[in-house]
Amino acid sequence: MLDDEDFSSELKVFLLEKAKKGYIFARDVVEFVATPETQAKVAKNGKPVEISLRTAQRWLKKLDWRYGMKQKGMYIDGHERQDVVAYRKEFLKRWKEYEKRMVTYDNNGNPSFPKGFPVPQGPRFRLILVTHNESTFYAHDRRKSVWTNSTQGPTPERKGDGPSIMVSAYLTPDWGLLRDEGDEARLFFEARKNRDGYFDGDNLLKETQKAIDIFNNKTHGMMTALFMFDNAPGHQKRAPDALSAQKMPKNPNKGWTHHPNGPKMRDARFADGTPQPLYFPNDHPTMPGWFKGTQQILTER
Repeated sequence: MLDDEDFSSELKVFLLEKAKKGYIFARDVVEFVATPETQAKVAKNGKPVEISLRTAQRWLKKLDWRYGMKQKGMYIDGHERQDVVAYRKEFLKRWKEYEKRMVTYDNNGNPSFPKGFPVPQGPRFRLILVTHNESTFYAHDRRKSVWTNSTQGPTPERKGDGPSIMVSAYLTPDWGLLRDEGDEARLFFEARKNRDGYFDGDNLLKETQKAIDIFNNKTHGMMTALFMFDNAPGHQKRAPDALSAQKMPKNPNKGWTHHPNGPKMRDARFADGTPQPLYFPNDHPTMPGWFKGTQQILTER
């Protein structure tokens, strides 16, 4: 049956569509053959055609399916989008300027020192890259594929991931982990409601401030740190009064703030740099201190 091009083509499409929604099993092939649509094409002399689970497994192998651990991929959509390309070019342009003030290292650890170029005189010329990273480990982390001996029997494994611990640290190419006299820029965080809570932007700010203090103590104020973070959502927190068009009401609104019970949004800026208050003055005759609303804000601009 599998040698029939029409049948094998339909089976391939069926398996690919099913795999998009999750997993496939050899039993899915057995059930595909048993469907009325397939039986109408393959039944012989009115007798239904059935296949065994073993036959289904052989068919899957012949169709280039392999049983084993599912491999992880990565998202690549949007890498060549116009705005992403522009952002990348601007980043590289800035990075080349930063790199002029760095000591860089090759794969063998050999340093390359900055080449001379005119810069304003000052004590903080050298730039040290400080990268931040987070990793979460679970109590039940284990290898999924191992070598076993025929004399070994299966052993029970705990269900679920188990309790977790997150490690957040700051690293440098010059010193490795950022530390000074026993104090280090590394945090162990036990996430969950009844443990340390959940790691958020406030935790990151507190941890970064400690890293800055350690850096300044280590360098005695003679170097500058360039902190680098990835674009994780938790790293993009804005100030409580930061400008944001999200959730802005169209019409004037009494007591509106971007965050419930938060501070009023800071002034915007006109094209010439002069401030644009987003709230009516407190002596306004009808709406003292009210948020102006997007319609009024845009009209003023």
